[in-house]
Amino acid sequence: MDDDFEIEGPHNHAVEHAVEQRDPLAQRIALMTAVLSTVGAIVNYASGNAQTEALVLKNQSILLQTRASDQWAYYQSKSTKSHIANGLAALATDPTVRQRFIDERDLENKQRLEVQGEARRLEGESQRLARESDAKLHPHERLALALGFLQIGIALAAITVLTRRRWLLWGAAGAALVGIGAAISAILP
Repeated sequence: MDDDFEIEGPHNHAVEHAVEQRDPLAQRIALMTAVLSTVGAIVNYASGNAQTEALVLKNQSILLQTRASDQWAYYQSKSTKSHIANGLAALATDPTVRQRFIDERDLENKQRLEVQGEARRLEGESQRLARESDAKLHPHERLALALGFLQIGIALAAITVLTRRRWLLWGAAGAALVGIGAAISAILP
């Protein structure tokens, strides 16, 4: 048998006719879906970036808070040493020994104040970074909401093509507009 010979049936004409006639609704929805997907990718990147920045700031805040706690523990040890030196100075009968403990007490008190200042500085920096982290996380939440609405819009657009129900296109456009609005509100201060 010769494979070059082909019999055309009615189904071939139907397929050729469908290819020649482009569905304007499907084309518009395909374009809308492509645009929404692109916007969604940008929103997803911005959301992930905001979340990452917030996490980095929160980690730095926790690290500084830990260092501040270490400084407060060191402050307590300096305070204890100062009290011990003060008690020993009070008990000492030899003036030279008494003076040595008084000098030690004064040194511990001076160092204790320096350590206290560093601990307070670290706590303040930790709180500042925690506030920055919270501020960075706020846009992430709105961007995640925006991405959800964009995905709803894309899904409704696909259902519109499959069901040929044009009213679903309004739902798709509405969801997309809400998503874009949420993204803009997250980006603008």
